[in-house]
Parts: sequence; C-alpha cells; structure tokens
Amino acid sequence: DNLLRRAACQEAQAFGNQPIPSSMPLKKATVFLNPAACKGKARNLFEKNAAPILHLSGLDVTVVKTDYEGQAKKLLELMENTDLIIIAGGDGTVQEVITGLLRRADEAVFSKIPIGFIPLGKTCTLSHTLYPESTNQVQHITNATLAILKGETVRLDVLQIKGEKEQPVFAVTGLRWGSYRDAGVKVSKYWYLGPLKTKAAHFFSTFKEWPQKRQAALTYLGPTERPPEEPEEKPSRPPLYVRLYRRLRLYWAPPPKEIPQEVTPEDWEELKLSTIELSIATRNRQLDLTRTEDFMDICIEAETVSKGQFVNRGSQKMCDPHMCPEGSQCIQASRCILQLPEGTEGSFGIDNEEYEAMPVEVKLLPRKLQFFCDPRMREQMLRAAVQ
Repeated sequence: DNLLRRAACQEAQAFGNQPIPSSMPLKKATVFLNPAACKGKARNLFEKNAAPILHLSGLDVTVVKTDYEGQAKKLLELMENTDLIIIAGGDGTVQEVITGLLRRADEAVFSKIPIGFIPLGKTCTLSHTLYPESTNQVQHITNATLAILKGETVRLDVLQIKGEKEQPVFAVTGLRWGSYRDAGVKVSKYWYLGPLKTKAAHFFSTFKEWPQKRQAALTYLGPTERPPEEPEEKPSRPPLYVRLYRRLRLYWAPPPKEIPQEVTPEDWEELKLSTIELSIATRNRQLDLTRTEDFMDICIEAETVSKGQFVNRGSQKMCDPHMCPEGSQCIQASRCILQLPEGTEGSFGIDNEEYEAMPVEVKLLPRKLQFFCDPRMREQMLRAAVQ
C-alpha cells in the first residue's frame, strides 16, 4: 500500500512541478468530504490516500467536511466560484452534491464545472463507469484521484425526480421501488449470519404477504434524438468592421415576418402496472459515447415469482441493483410520471438513498454533468463504440 501511495504521489508531483505564468491564478478545487462514509473510515482513507496527491498536484484545495445528512445540499447553495468540484464519499454524497448543485439559481453555469469522484463509501456505483476495477482499495482511491489530474472527462446523464410538493432530487444512477430494494436494506441486520445474511434477509421477507405486488399507473414519453455536440472552443471574435457592418445591416433591414410554428403534441403512452419491483435507471452504467438517442431504462419486473427465485434473484440484485431479469417489461423513455394509489406505503431508493414513496415525475437531463474519468476507461468506451 505504501509503495502504491508513493508511486501515485510521484506522478502527482510531475503535475505540480509544471511552471505556470505569473498572471495565471492556481486552479481552485473544492472537496466535499463525507467523514461518515464507509462506517466512519472515509476521513482517514481520504487523508492517507487522496489528500497528499491533491496537494502535490499544485491545486488550491479547500476541503469541506459534512457533519450531517443533507448538509452538502445547503453548502452547495453558498459555494462560490471554483474550477473543480471533488466528491469524496459514496453514492449518498454524490447524490447530495449534485442535488445541491442543480438546485442553484445559476445551475446553468455551475453544471459546466467538471466533477471528480473519489470512491470512499460503502456503495460507489459510479466508480464502475469511471475507473478500472481494482481489488486493492488504496489503488482504487489513488487511481481515481490521479484521473482528476489527468483531465479526461465524460458527460453523464442525470435524472430529475420531482414530487408534488418537494423540491426536485437529482440522481446519476436511478430510482428503485419494490420488494428486492426493501429486503436489500435489511441485509445488515443479519450481520451475525456472515455470508448467509443476504439470503436470510430475502428469505425472511417472503414471510410477509405473498406475492408482494406494487401497483401504479405509468405515463411516459419515448426516447428523444440526441442533438449534435457543441464545440467546446468558442469561435474567435470577428474584427470590429465586420461587427459594425452586421449591426448596421440588422438596423436597416425590415423586421422579419413571424412564421407561426406548428406545435406537435407530445405522444404520451399510459400503462397500468402490477410488479414485484420497478426501476428507472440512467444509461451511465453502459455508457455509449456515440448513441443517437437519449433515454432512461424503465424495468417492470413480473409479479409471478416463486419464493426460491426471489431469494436467488435478491442475491444477484445486491451486486447489480438495476439488472432487468428475463420476463420483465423494458421501456425506453425520456420522461415519465408515476402515479401511486392513495395510502401507498414504503420507500423509494434513489441512488441508494431512502425517500418516502409518493407520486413523482422523472425527467432525463441528457449529458448534464461532466465527470473526470480514467483515460483507459474513455479509450475502452470509444473502442466499444467503433466495434
């Protein structure tokens, strides 16, 4: 572990040793660290493995530690300009930071700031997309921190989830509602059963009413076409005489006639559903940089599941929560409205965070945020797209 840390620090020092013009200010990086992540070990993990790399790289680093759940959302509202945002924590910290960021009045400007993710939490779903798999925790953290310095980025989709009264919540992975999610939350209660705890949690949940059904009404819009990418470099400003000529021409030209545009009605489809679990997920897990349509995946699982299948499938879903088993109905949508019957109890899992189940509108914000990723992963995505 110490050798890995030393190698990463030497690599970071190469970035820090690069000369910059005296007129150029240092790049500011704001780190949102959740010390409670990974059962309270996150602070130690960050200070041992990530902080030295960031400080050696020549960044002006400000570390903001969160003291309680929901604080990151409030801190993001007060955050001043920064060149980089770094999230050090797990799925919950990512969700809090992006929700705070996209709730800002000036989110159009702030959503263009690149975001780095240092995986320190118990569940770090995004790390599967952004970084190569690694069994060594130190290597995984140092790779993620170095990826921020290398500067390669990918654009990720975001889901905007809005209830009737609440402010919207934003997610990069997705929303889950159903029996597998409810049983998965209780796995830690059976810690004393060791490797059998997952099967035990799903087995005991079958003692409730069976079959366990969730009923709702779903209306949705199909996929939307992906617009062409805007060039990142701004075109150079034309000379003064060209700008003057354009202004004079606009001034003397007759006003353009307004042509009434035909508004095409949105083609909503409606569906009554009865399912053991419903999931709405972004395509961030299977990122395709060349796809021509933007959509989220809605998976409606069949309600006819035996108790044995439920226990086995529950174990698989602990590894891949948004897997869509055979016999499920899969829908591609850009926007959907989920209506629940009155008196519906239970909870949603939004990026592995618990929220009260209620009628919601889920809207896809395609390629909304820019995340740093390992250059090897980006090459892999481009190679897969070409094939």
